[in-house]
Amino acid sequence: MIVLTRSAVIHSDEIEITSIRAQGAGGQHVNKNATAIHLRFDIRASTLPDFYKSRLLAAGHHLITQEGIIVIKAQQHRSQDLNRKDALQRLESLIRDATKVKKTRRATRPTLASKQHRLERKSQKSQTKLLRGRVRKFPE
Repeated sequence: MIVLTRSAVIHSDEIEITSIRAQGAGGQHVNKNATAIHLRFDIRASTLPDFYKSRLLAAGHHLITQEGIIVIKAQQHRSQDLNRKDALQRLESLIRDATKVKKTRRATRPTLASKQHRLERKSQKSQTKLLRGRVRKFPE
């Protein structure tokens, strides 16, 4: 069971976890043991509040399918138990990130001092560029 908030809880029976064989190099251990974890979580069929469901479905994350199913494959560790924990942590962080309410940006005006510094820098830069011009020879 994953507890997100007091009102948002994911029960273990809503998460489908299957063991599969891991890909890639690893010798004989990879070939005979199913240590990788394939986690599936159906957003629409879950008991999450509607706010969470709508935010997750609108997130457009690469782990969320068109049908609204989160698919996570965990195979970083050699142990099935560690991969299961990793997959559950990734599911929790995905849900927390998608439902985090972002602070709205309020436009601010630049201060008088910052305007003056900007204008001083501009005039210094223009003076520097004027000095880069062609050097003229003075008649003797």
